[in-house]
Amino acid sequence: MPIKSFELNSMDAKRFTKLGERIPQLRVDQNTAVTSVNVVSDHEALLEFRFMINYVGVGVIKLEGKLVWDGDAKPLASQWSEKHSLPNEVFGPVLAATYANCMPAAVTAARDLGLPPPLPPPPMAGRAGGQQKKGKDHSSSMEVA
Repeated sequence: MPIKSFELNSMDAKRFTKLGERIPQLRVDQNTAVTSVNVVSDHEALLEFRFMINYVGVGVIKLEGKLVWDGDAKPLASQWSEKHSLPNEVFGPVLAATYANCMPAAVTAARDLGLPPPLPPPPMAGRAGGQQKKGKDHSSSMEVA
């Protein structure tokens, strides 16, 4: 695994509307950004990041932290300083680790603020294009074991 360590440094969550106030159309935007890349050693780079969830006009959740990337650090830091971008083979695992570590904290903060969880709803099987699978329709029933 190219990520050696992961650490959250800061968490800020705010609700701008009153609890229970009806919001007719809620838009939720998510953004993950690497804010800096520094060389720790020849094979380690320290990447700082910001993970934001914006409930447009309703609230915001912002988490900041850092992680240590295990790989060729000097070219990575050099590319960052020139272009402010990371190669896909680095950004993909960084994005996945950030999402996996920040999303549980964001879901908890959203619950505490009375905001919907910042996760997309699960897809509805058999509902695409208005067509349903043949046979018994189980989409509106729940089985309890």
